Amino acid sequence: MYSFIAKRFAIAVPTLLILVIFSFILMFAAPGGPFSNERPPPPAVLANIEARYGLDQPYVVQMFNYVKNIVLHFDFGPSFQYRDRTVNDVIAQGFPVTLTYGAWSALVAVIVGVSLGIAAALRQNTWLDYLAVGITIGAQALPNFVMAPVLVLVFTLGWFWWTGAPLLPGGGWAGGVFIDGSCSATDNFCFGVPWGGSVRFDYLILPVVALSTSYMASIARIMRSSMLEVMNSNFIRTAQAKGLPMRRVILRHALKPALLPVISYLGPAVVGMITGSVVVDVAFSTGGIGQFFVNSAFSRDYAVIMGITILVGALTILFNLLVDVLYAWIDPKIRY
Repeated sequence: MYSFIAKRFAIAVPTLLILVIFSFILMFAAPGGPFSNERPPPPAVLANIEARYGLDQPYVVQMFNYVKNIVLHFDFGPSFQYRDRTVNDVIAQGFPVTLTYGAWSALVAVIVGVSLGIAAALRQNTWLDYLAVGITIGAQALPNFVMAPVLVLVFTLGWFWWTGAPLLPGGGWAGGVFIDGSCSATDNFCFGVPWGGSVRFDYLILPVVALSTSYMASIARIMRSSMLEVMNSNFIRTAQAKGLPMRRVILRHALKPALLPVISYLGPAVVGMITGSVVVDVAFSTGGIGQFFVNSAFSRDYAVIMGITILVGALTILFNLLVDVLYAWIDPKIRY
């Protein structure tokens, strides 16, 4: 098992290095530049700005310095748009927000999706199966760029028109942020924490629902198909013929092989949820890295775009590595 992990890690490191190099090449191969706007500065001013950011150096030297700073110091350089901040500062501000609602979205999608898939498979062609399949089809038919405004319309604006106060906030961010003081007695979404202060969860609910529903639907459909195939296998029939309780047959014999296709899907899916969605960040104004990515694309802030791209790529490689290890742990045949 340790040799398997070492081999996968040895593949992941050069893959990440190649990702950094190609991101730099593709970004700077794009037409225009971070300072070529509608009213470009005079040539002398532009030359001073490029010297300030090292853009006057040869292309190969720029790429070498960029890769060296990332490898040795984990430094993505200064931002071209936010003049008083570095790319690390931008990521440090937006990524914790995205990580918070992304992690909750992944947890909700996995728990609800796996549960729906198992229930639908064990009660095939019953009302429970039809209900679970209907929920998954409806969730996949409403992607997050449709789900987000619908949720705001129903639970924020619609509830405000009906009762005079919104049920859930339709934007901003205070979810997962600890607030000094005690919770209000009339605030149903504010909970006290043992180490003092309080925390609000109402800002988390709409982004988590909008981001997790489509992933939850895919997980449920994959789990249902896999569970049906496993339950019709010979070793399951043998376990049932021996008189084992159905609960033990499912938990001890059917669940692990049925989870293999789901685990394969979870690698890119969890990265997509944890790194967040541009639509969710923009629709709910959460202040995550998706909002910074959009703003940087419009302002041609190549440093921030590359930093976020490399971050997402690194997380993709990391979670695919974890999925490979988990896959090998569940199915020993993979190790050989």
